[in-house]
Amino acid sequence: MAHSKVLLVKPMANLGGEGEQVSVKAGYARNYLFPQKIAIPVNKANKKQIEALLKARQLREAKELENAQALAKTLGEMTVAFAVKTGEGGKMFGSVTVADLVAKLSENGIEIPKKAIHLEQPVKELGKHTAEIKLHNDVKVALEFEVVSENPIEEAKETK
Repeated sequence: MAHSKVLLVKPMANLGGEGEQVSVKAGYARNYLFPQKIAIPVNKANKKQIEALLKARQLREAKELENAQALAKTLGEMTVAFAVKTGEGGKMFGSVTVADLVAKLSENGIEIPKKAIHLEQPVKELGKHTAEIKLHNDVKVALEFEVVSENPIEEAKETK
């Protein structure tokens, strides 16, 4: 298969960031990357463009890191509580999942993608729990949240 070297103009997931030279299949470059203006062919004429793209990438990455650190500080100070229905003995109906965390954070005006939140397993018990959120390659924050009962906990009835 024929491969061609291309210069990425925009960051592309699983391929690279802007200003990077990558080798891709010729058909992929010709039929997708070039028409979408994601990449340009590598040649001697675009040396200045490479430098400009690398500078823009450094500025973008620095701004993303700064924003991630500010968001991490906000999340570190935040307390989130979930009121759930419970049955006898405080046993929960259902569980608290990553989707519930995303919804609760978006109610508070914080938009975080579902993939960024790591929860070992859905929470099925009342109490305090922690979820890890990866905001940037260098920034991770532990979000503490509490699961409480929205109705009074009834003691389990003993059977004779």
